[in-house]
Amino acid sequence: MIYILGSDHAGLILGDFVKNYLLSKGFEIIDFLPKDSQKVDYPDFARKVCTEILKTQDARGILICGTGLGMSIAANRYKGIRAALCLDAYMAKMSRLHNNANVLCLAERISGLGEVESILETFIQTDFEGGRHECRISKIENFDL
Repeated sequence: MIYILGSDHAGLILGDFVKNYLLSKGFEIIDFLPKDSQKVDYPDFARKVCTEILKTQDARGILICGTGLGMSIAANRYKGIRAALCLDAYMAKMSRLHNNANVLCLAERISGLGEVESILETFIQTDFEGGRHECRISKIENFDL
């Protein structure tokens, strides 16, 4: 599994934490994190991450901003992206189990590092349940927008 990371300036500290966590677990990383703390626009980083996910096999993304809201809204504009803002491990579990989320959105200004570690571990380890959820995801993917 390849993880593609992106954040805006409000998610930079958490982005570095997530990157180091994933590297310690042996995952390959594609890093679109900003290189400094100058203000940037979250939609630009959501675009980079989502575009890369859609062209990379066996990839998931992690997007971070202050609240996670902007990133999740921007990411879900891309057909084939199922971004989930997760504030705890239960949300991370259900996002993978029932929704087959391929992008995890995190909130630097809300979630502590211990909680984020729990969210990451759960998101990484939970597989999609399939079954009745396949039909629901298919319906979403076929929305006529």
